[in-house]
Amino acid sequence: MFRRDALCIVARIVSPAVIGLETATVEVEVDLRPGLPGFSVVGLPDTAVQEARERVRSGVINQAFDLPPVRIVANLAPADLRKAGPQYDLPIALALLSASGQIRPGALASTGAVGELALDGALRPVPGALVMAEHAARRGWRRLVVPEANAAEASLVPGIEILGVRTLRHAVDVLEDRDEPVRVQGGADGLIAQSEPAGLGDLRDVHGQADARRALEIAAAGAHSILMIGPPGGGKTMLARRLPGIMPPLDVAEAIAITRIHSVAGLLPAGRALVTTRPFRAPHHTISAPGLVGGGRVPRPGEVSLAHLGVLFLDEVCAFPAAALDALRQPMEEGCIDISRSLGTARFPAEPLLVCAGNPCPCGHAGDSVRRCTCAPGRAEAYRARVSGPIADRIDLRVDMPRLDRDEMLAERGMGEPSSAVRARVAAARAWQRARGQSVPNARLGAAAARSASDLDREGRLLLGAAIDRLGLTARGCDRVIRVARTIADLAASEGVSPPHLAEAIRYRSAGGFE
Repeated sequence: MFRRDALCIVARIVSPAVIGLETATVEVEVDLRPGLPGFSVVGLPDTAVQEARERVRSGVINQAFDLPPVRIVANLAPADLRKAGPQYDLPIALALLSASGQIRPGALASTGAVGELALDGALRPVPGALVMAEHAARRGWRRLVVPEANAAEASLVPGIEILGVRTLRHAVDVLEDRDEPVRVQGGADGLIAQSEPAGLGDLRDVHGQADARRALEIAAAGAHSILMIGPPGGGKTMLARRLPGIMPPLDVAEAIAITRIHSVAGLLPAGRALVTTRPFRAPHHTISAPGLVGGGRVPRPGEVSLAHLGVLFLDEVCAFPAAALDALRQPMEEGCIDISRSLGTARFPAEPLLVCAGNPCPCGHAGDSVRRCTCAPGRAEAYRARVSGPIADRIDLRVDMPRLDRDEMLAERGMGEPSSAVRARVAAARAWQRARGQSVPNARLGAAAARSASDLDREGRLLLGAAIDRLGLTARGCDRVIRVARTIADLAASEGVSPPHLAEAIRYRSAGGFE
């Protein structure tokens, strides 16, 4: 029972705030004062935080606690930091109960809390639990109270005690040592070991297209971007969807990096604490530039970040808005994207393997050996020009994919080389890269590091010089050819880059009609 003489001046608890992938500490203060009953939330809250008053009021009463008949003021400090989302419901409720003497003094010491309250006092999950737990561990908090559905995700972070709770009453009982928190099992290593490869099909089902299959293997081995151009029905989409199946499995650091993004975006599947397979994102060609690279009043990750360390597939690339494609310039070059909006600035990682597929013209049959192109003169060039020169210059591999012949179409499915065999070669190539002391795949090496790793001889430099003159390569294009040649040499288990490796890399640079 609430006693008016039990009133504290102020009760405090901390809670992490998430801004993009960055975090800050919010101190939740609740003050109870004599006066007309009322409930105010201050500290630059958004609408969801303002509505916490009703959720907290109902949750406290429905969990058999007393709601003090006094003036209640909840302050979220610092006051100049925008507070968004329902994650402050639980800390406000706990501070309210502490201020009214319904939680023993000291129970909230060195403790953080996040969670959304239902009207009956049950706790709902909130996005970004992994990032919040990392923040709590860095700040030296002793424990963090989270909803039961977030407990497994938050428990991936070492160095802090995670208290998973089901209801507000359960949270109070756990904090006062009258009950046990929800127990979760398995660390990141165990979850990755139990994961299954992405079920996007096997390369053995792809007919023909030997050049494209080879380019796909090179792309997976070095994380190189790739553009496939050809008539409809040639297998471009089929190949792209099989790319995750030949990429190396995730290590723990990569899995946590991907999970961090998906958690903040609220895209972790129910019951999944960790993303254990490489993401495959295939946005529709009507997507806007903010949808592709991120945006919103409160900055949120876009498709290029959601595909981080996985595959970003742009089908019908020439149909995408030019502004959306041009927005990819920074992430393709720097591996990150900076989003600045009125409510904050955020930086998101963006290192997907970019796969583009398109037709050579609007009707799709320019250069087709069987069907005649029906486009007006100049339309094919204008159509391909939607992929601007700066974007095309940033794509490492370009492949022409001709129409399949009759024998290839009628061949029995499942007779080609399986993804498992290709994945083994890709893994061996990545091992060569690590043996050279590389912490990143070849496509993400700096220009100087790529040239040092390739160490071209005189014949190789002459061959590259001829390619520069014939294809009009830019300095960026030249560096990308060197990186691709280094990957081809890794697939051949060669310590050095020889002229045949370089010649194959140059061949993949000149296809597609974009040079």
